[in-house]
Amino acid sequence: MVQVDIIRDEHPGCGIEKMYNMLKPEFIGRDAFIETLMSLGYRVKRNKNYKRTTIASKMYYPNLIKGIEINGPNQLWQSDITYFEAGTRFYYGVFIVDVYTKEIVGYAISDNMRATANVKALKAAICEYGKVKIHHSDRGSQYIAKKYTAILTDMECRISMGLTAQDNAYAERINQTIKNEYLIYRNVKDFQSLKRYVKKAVDNYNNTRFHNSHKPIE
Repeated sequence: MVQVDIIRDEHPGCGIEKMYNMLKPEFIGRDAFIETLMSLGYRVKRNKNYKRTTIASKMYYPNLIKGIEINGPNQLWQSDITYFEAGTRFYYGVFIVDVYTKEIVGYAISDNMRATANVKALKAAICEYGKVKIHHSDRGSQYIAKKYTAILTDMECRISMGLTAQDNAYAERINQTIKNEYLIYRNVKDFQSLKRYVKKAVDNYNNTRFHNSHKPIE
């Protein structure tokens, strides 16, 4: 229980089964572990995202990733935008995830939906991790901004876009994880505290959270 509480302190929205996979206790099976923690009130609540954060552009790129297999880092990055509520305002977050490693390679928090935050997140990802072969996103107008696509084309990255949320599932999942496993349990009052808590969430997600195994993209 001490170890469970430590995990919940760093990953407040971590599900019970994921905690079992992180701890791998030898003295208790998975089902018994889940049943015990459920009875002790460790079930987590999930919130749904109802706010629209992108406006589809009439110009878009084809979906290049359906059915492909990824066998190493920097082969495919996915990106998406989400919103955060802090105080009486909404703010926006851009996250870029490496589909193979499941690591957040770049992110930015902004008080507007312009492409500036997307460019900042992309530059940070490239600076830290180098070039990527394919960049995939939804058809949001931020992702066809000239400054954004110019960075990708200059490093000979192929640009891919999906039509539905399922087409961009890894990035969508990152948004929900940061919001529902971390931020909703924090007292986010303003823009500065939001940036501080997001940074901590990304650090914990990348460095200590259990990630599922790799599988082909459907």
